[in-house]
Order: sequence, then structure tokens, then C-alpha cells
Amino acid sequence: MTETVGRETFESAYAEGTAGWVIGEPQPAIPTLERTGRITGRVFGAGCGAGEHTIHLAARGYDVLGIDFSNAAVELARRTAAERGVRAAFDVADAVTLGDGTRGGDLGAPFDTILDSALFHVFGAEGRRRYADALHRVTRPGSTVHVLALAETEEPGFGPRISDAAIREAFADGWTIEELESSRYRAVAHAQEHADALGVRPGAPVDLPAWLARIRRE
Repeated sequence: MTETVGRETFESAYAEGTAGWVIGEPQPAIPTLERTGRITGRVFGAGCGAGEHTIHLAARGYDVLGIDFSNAAVELARRTAAERGVRAAFDVADAVTLGDGTRGGDLGAPFDTILDSALFHVFGAEGRRRYADALHRVTRPGSTVHVLALAETEEPGFGPRISDAAIREAFADGWTIEELESSRYRAVAHAQEHADALGVRPGAPVDLPAWLARIRRE
């Protein structure tokens, strides 16, 4: 990724029902983090999308807030939470401006755990640095950021994909990368070209190559 994906891309995907990241459940990696004690304290869902992770954690008693810069995403997340009878908190905010005086102070910062599922990889290089700085502003020393991002590999896939170096470079200052490993990201192959490349029918779920990083704020 060299340029940040524009807001209009996300709004149109929600409007047209083609958001490949909306799978109707949490990413498999996230409940695993919760079961293994990797999610603690006040939790922040950055780029929460349809809200599956925020709802999952709220239902388990976590103090969690999900934010997204897409109004359509937050509306969907709130609607889904209400339908499931879960009291989950969501807000519309831009993740790269958190804590800069325009947003952040009213979001309950500082946070102890940040969950990023498929947000980091939508940014270009400059956006990734700004995002890491924003997360630094709304966390405290010892806080943890979990990043699940689509990986740039030789496997077929779709969506914005990044190298592991992109994560290392963005979180070089003020952070310690404690773990960075290969993982999988579940998505829906809506487009015919994506389905053909992966050998599935359009609308089928697919598991794409991903990175899963655990990053500690210094």
C-alpha cells in the first residue's frame, strides 16, 4: 500500500453490501486473544467496522469502545448490537486524529488494549505513521496493540496488503514489537475476479494470509 484508502470506498461498500470484511462474526484470531488473556483493561476497537469484536467483548463484560470513521459502519454496528441484546459502545471518529485535541479526550482514553482488525493495512506509509502516533497518544506505558492485517505474500488474495516491514516501520518509535507472526484473515469474496483467483464461488468465505502483531507501548 502506498496511498490511504479513501472514506468513499468504505461508505460505498457498506451501501452496496460488498464489504468483504463483514463476515457476521469476529475474526477467529480475536476470540483466541481473549481466551489466552491477551486482552485486558479498557479496550479500544480501532476501525471497528460492523462491530463484531466490540460486541463480542462487551457481551463478555469488557469495558470496550469501538470507533470507525464511517457513519454507515457505526450505524450497522449499533444495529447489530441492539439486535443481539448487547450493550456495546460505538462512536464515529478518525483513528489518525485521536488525542490530537480534536478527538480522543472524550473517548475515554487512555486505553489498555487496542484491537486493530484490518485497519492498519488501509493506510499509506504516512498514514501508518500518523496512526501509530495517534495510538501512542491514547494509550499508556505498557498498553498493548494487537494488529491483524492482510499480508503481502505470493498467495492469491484481495484488498490492501502489506509487508511485515510496514508494521515494524510504523511502530519503530515509542513501541516494542513483542510478536509478529503469520495468521489468517477471514473475508468474503464478493467480486467475481476475487472468487476466480481463489477458486471459490462469489460470496464465499475465504481465509487470506495475514500478519498478527502484538505491540507494547513504551
